[in-house]
Amino acid sequence: MPLIEPRVLKGFRDFLPPQELARRNMVEKIEKSFRSFGFIPIDTPALEYAEILLGKGGGETEKQIYRFTDHGGRDVALRFDLTVPFARFVAEHRGDLVLPFKRYHIAKVWRGENTQRGRYREFTQCDFDIVGSDGAAADFEILLMIRNTLRPLCGDGVVIRLNHRGLFNRFLSSLGVMEQSAEILRQVDKLAKVGKDGVQKLLEEITGKTESLRILDFVSLEAEGDYETVLEALKAKAGEGEDTRRLEELRRFMKDAGAADGFILDPSITRGLDYYTGVVYETFLTGLPDIGSICSGGRYDNLAGLYSKDKICGVGSSIGLDRLQAALEILDAENAHAGSCCAALACLEAGDAGKAQKAAEAFRLKGITCEVFLEPKKLTQQFMLAEKKGIPWVIIPEDDYSRFTLRNIAARENKESLDVEDAADAMAGM
Repeated sequence: MPLIEPRVLKGFRDFLPPQELARRNMVEKIEKSFRSFGFIPIDTPALEYAEILLGKGGGETEKQIYRFTDHGGRDVALRFDLTVPFARFVAEHRGDLVLPFKRYHIAKVWRGENTQRGRYREFTQCDFDIVGSDGAAADFEILLMIRNTLRPLCGDGVVIRLNHRGLFNRFLSSLGVMEQSAEILRQVDKLAKVGKDGVQKLLEEITGKTESLRILDFVSLEAEGDYETVLEALKAKAGEGEDTRRLEELRRFMKDAGAADGFILDPSITRGLDYYTGVVYETFLTGLPDIGSICSGGRYDNLAGLYSKDKICGVGSSIGLDRLQAALEILDAENAHAGSCCAALACLEAGDAGKAQKAAEAFRLKGITCEVFLEPKKLTQQFMLAEKKGIPWVIIPEDDYSRFTLRNIAARENKESLDVEDAADAMAGM
């Protein structure tokens, strides 16, 4: 019988330990940030009835969805994001939730789209949402969470660009092209991919040349200057309304919180999905403009209404973990390839496994993650093994495991005759 060639589908991938460790480290930091704001985790099935997912995805998404008939003859599909399943979740469990409800969900999603750097057909999203509050405070909390979660990972080069769907819609109404708004939004959302000339051609097919040029002029106002200057220019073109007042209130919150830097008012940010109704935003790294948005989202007040008669407003965002990891690998960010453990306990005798595990547990109780090496190889070989695995310290037993020599792998230096507490303090202090 011939061997089956080991291979994965295009757009899918395996993760070797260094990459998976980096992912887990990122997820731990992201989850810690989410919880610090009082958000709690949920989970939903990977498979949903197709009608659940197709109801609001919109043009391009429907073409990318993985859809099939299961063994029971049901029309099902793999989730393409975590927001639509969350809307179904809220409608189904409304009686069990205390509003405002703050949730996060970190899980895989699937889209049959073209692959590129940082973009795959199976990928992980880190979603965080607030439902049951329609105020600017909820919008601002999501924006602040983006900033506070990504800056420790990526540095100060995190820039959040925001806009308001209502403001753009009012401008389209003044041009008499509001009926084509959904398609116009999707084309404007392609600015970063195809450029102004490309989008102008796409818009001209929908609205005609004059209107397409006016739309491009409107979405290019970000070049006018700072947040306040751009907002005044937008009001001059579209007038004032609830949307401009919301953008003014958000700016005041940013300043009051001491977080005014890193936010840019950008009318070209529209988000292509149909379900957004209010503030929308995308997040970029100034050092890597070509990698695209690593976190995006907005307000979707009418989404849950697809599955419930009750109107449940919501606002949220999603970090693309795979794109974020690709960015950090390019930036060579600190701990991008950190090892699984802080230390490894060297193996001197195969028959000492019990003593070795007892000693390792003593270090773990001191907060030091500790792996036990299992085979009694030469110490130089064990040092090399630790280096390959990204483990910075090797603990060498002395005096029948009552004291230890501590080997700093990077410095090639030893500290001898330490008890557990002193060795743990030395490792924690580095």
